[in-house]
Amino acid sequence: MASNKTIIDFFLENVKKTPDRTYLTQPMGGENVETLTFAQVLDQAKRMAEYLKSLDYPAKSHIAICSKNCAWWIIADIAIWLAGHISVPIYPTLTGDTVSYIIEHSESKLLFVGKLDEKPWEEMKGGVPEGFPTVSFPLSPEGTYTKSWNDIISTTEPIAAIVERDPEELATLIYTSGSTGKPKGVMHKFSTLSETTKGLVAVVKAKPSDRVLSYLPLAHGMSRWVDQCTSMYVGYQLFFAETLKTFVQDLNRCKPTLFLSVPRLWTKFQQGVHAKMPAHKLNTLLKIPLLNILIKKKLLKGLGLDKVRYAGSGSAPIPAELLDWYRTLGLDLLEGYGMTENFNYSHISKPGLTRVGYVGNTYDDVECRISEEGEIQVKSPGTMVGYYKNEEATKETITEDGWLRTGDKGSIDEKGRLKITGRVKEIFKTSKGKYVAPAPIESKLIIHNRVELACVGGVGFPSPHAVIQLSEQARDEVKNDPSKKDIIQEELLILLKDINPTLDPHEQLGFLAIVADEWLPENGFLTPTQKIKRSAIEEAYKANNETWYDSKEKIIWYGF
Repeated sequence: MASNKTIIDFFLENVKKTPDRTYLTQPMGGENVETLTFAQVLDQAKRMAEYLKSLDYPAKSHIAICSKNCAWWIIADIAIWLAGHISVPIYPTLTGDTVSYIIEHSESKLLFVGKLDEKPWEEMKGGVPEGFPTVSFPLSPEGTYTKSWNDIISTTEPIAAIVERDPEELATLIYTSGSTGKPKGVMHKFSTLSETTKGLVAVVKAKPSDRVLSYLPLAHGMSRWVDQCTSMYVGYQLFFAETLKTFVQDLNRCKPTLFLSVPRLWTKFQQGVHAKMPAHKLNTLLKIPLLNILIKKKLLKGLGLDKVRYAGSGSAPIPAELLDWYRTLGLDLLEGYGMTENFNYSHISKPGLTRVGYVGNTYDDVECRISEEGEIQVKSPGTMVGYYKNEEATKETITEDGWLRTGDKGSIDEKGRLKITGRVKEIFKTSKGKYVAPAPIESKLIIHNRVELACVGGVGFPSPHAVIQLSEQARDEVKNDPSKKDIIQEELLILLKDINPTLDPHEQLGFLAIVADEWLPENGFLTPTQKIKRSAIEEAYKANNETWYDSKEKIIWYGF
């Protein structure tokens, strides 16, 4: 039965119960760290809410936030809600055109500008309309803003009466990071945020003593749910990462008990371990009784994950071999499945019910079915209201009987566990008329310690191929010593020979193209949640396809 409480109500209860307990821990550069208690967070949120109220915007106006994850992101969102408005997160590395589109399309009245890298902000600020009202966070880039956070907090009294929010009211617009076309504004109600959070907390048994590191972008659904909503609901301590370079230091400061990541980062963690200790040596040591216990503890401690009791992976399929590797270390890495359109509330691997290659069972209040076309369709308390100002896309995504079309293909086993077999729209046809699902093949490639990312393509050609981004270690080796290419080439030839016999004849890869480009969200090759943008990658290299196929080479180096 749905509660009449909103996520704000749960947060206010935690403030009342433990006002002086630390809620947010924010690195400020170097050794400097700022901590904020529950009472301090509410105090700042109420002062900012009063400032927003003083601007006399219409009720339920849209207020945008553009920042990397930080304490003030959370406080600004709470302030927007306390003032009776709706928040619109903007991912912190977009083009100026996309920023302009989101501000205009969402009809936002004001923009909070937060912790941002100088270079992306130089591009993004061109999309902020001239004279548009802005408020800068304490860690924002140098520049001219309408107001600064600290000035407002120091000169404004807390709002006398916060605006009561109804569970059925709109809480936020989350603009999708779609790989094609303009981003769509996913509309979520307060009930969506609280009901899905309640379901997640029941499964992972989250409690106030837990600790979480917030680093996946709050501008998108998964971190918004796991970091913000769950911490507001349960009252656990939330830490923030400072930079990619300080990530291990940030992890060790937090010592998370709950930790969520994406397959690309789980792969990078493993590659970092193998860079210090080759896989064959590690595997040998892990077979030695007693010694293996010490090694496992040391490795997890080195990763900052030795206190984790529940580790999750989401956003994209994770190779089965990678799951097994972490479980060998004693980390029961479990998968989850969902999307922005259902606030990530769909499936989760439950302890004791895991099956390698499957993303788990539905949450108790979620239903799943497979359509005649093989598409996964879900009915969930997290299902969006629809896309903002886009009724046509809403009708395409939500069926007449209320099921969300995920766009993924899959199957369900006898115990209700879901297996994702590819994207409905990603499946392509070779010149021989055979259909190829790229995602399962990519999973076989990225488990290799020389491969970080892979994109399988080949529409209209006799066989598929894969474009490869090498692991960070392999890229460094080639950069420092070009002769290393020969060693890496031999290793990838063996990989190709090992993988192809596991595939149907029409799926077998003709070649691997290793590209020098680094694929990042900032250059448009990855989504903000680290998934490959297939269309962008295919577009970037398609001019080479004829030459690559004609060469008959099994390993092709491009751009080195």
